[in-house]
Amino acid sequence: MSAHQLVAKHVQAALDEAAAQSISDDVVARCLLSEAIRLFKTKRSNDDIAAELTGAADNLDDDTPFAFMRP
Repeated sequence: MSAHQLVAKHVQAALDEAAAQSISDDVVARCLLSEAIRLFKTKRSNDDIAAELTGAADNLDDDTPFAFMRP
């Protein structure tokens, strides 16, 4: 199982549990983003985290080629 598949499995479980408690997907997504940032902060600089988030934001459109791919 890839890292992406592992995380996706747990995200789906979190979404299912949240739905059972009438918590919206949007709230879960914001919580996941906060947790991702918390994890990034344990080993990465604020500038590096900002670059990661900016890169993700720059590539939100699935129909547009990646503006930049991180190694």
